Amino acid sequence: MTILIHQPEFGVEAGFMVPQSNAFGHTFRDYDVESERQQGVENFYRTNHINQTYDFVKRMREEYGKLDKVEMSIWECCELLNDVVDESDPDLDEPQIEHLLQTAEAIRKDYPDEDWLHLTGLIHDLGKVLLHPSFGGLPQWAVVGDTYPVGCAFDESIVHHKYFEENPDYHNSAYNTKYGVYSEGCGLNNVMMSWGHDDYMYLVAKENNTTLPSAALFIIRYHSFYAMHRSGSYKQLMNEEDVENLKWLEIFNKYDLYSKSKVRVDVEKVKPYYLSLIEKYFPAKLRW
Repeated sequence: MTILIHQPEFGVEAGFMVPQSNAFGHTFRDYDVESERQQGVENFYRTNHINQTYDFVKRMREEYGKLDKVEMSIWECCELLNDVVDESDPDLDEPQIEHLLQTAEAIRKDYPDEDWLHLTGLIHDLGKVLLHPSFGGLPQWAVVGDTYPVGCAFDESIVHHKYFEENPDYHNSAYNTKYGVYSEGCGLNNVMMSWGHDDYMYLVAKENNTTLPSAALFIIRYHSFYAMHRSGSYKQLMNEEDVENLKWLEIFNKYDLYSKSKVRVDVEKVKPYYLSLIEKYFPAKLRW
């Protein structure tokens, strides 16, 4: 069922100005520019693409879907990310808490009445706590980076697609066709995505009975699914609700991607506002 939300007119430019370059002075999401960081990003994707198999994802969802690691609040989780740097990101090397607040505040400025979207900006990357020792300290390739369906053919629009040739599923006839184990219009909710922080935070929010709308859960789960929302791939698997929610994801993505800058946010100044949103949409303590 689609949850109806008052939406601004899509296609209308909001006040957030898209910068011309990232924090390193390069074009955003440029995976080919020569730099020391770019080589590390490519090595990351090689490992990611080799190891993200259908069976691996199934095991991770079963293990982490138990939500038996920690009990803590949303804000406590935000603070855990202070020392996390995403090795897959060619645009940013700041701690993740900075990125969360930059994203949320940019959205808040342009969409002041959509408080659910502000909170989504704050929490969308909280699943990166999977890198923390208390969560098992998963390797970066199993936590961050672009996501994509497993159980069907890996689309060529996925960054560094060539490395999928070393993935066992690439040669498995059950998984290497257009639909694989799925069917046309089955809905993304029925599709297994490569394992990482997106899917984990989706499970955390859903199983802790958040009152955020379906569009928020869609954003959390698919914000790294660039092959879909930037390249238009995998549309054959989407249903009507996915199509509606994708409109919000396309809006969100601008703030998620282009707010990555060296501009600092006064955490203590904005903290009371976000605590009030957390209280509105989540229980005080969550199972993680």
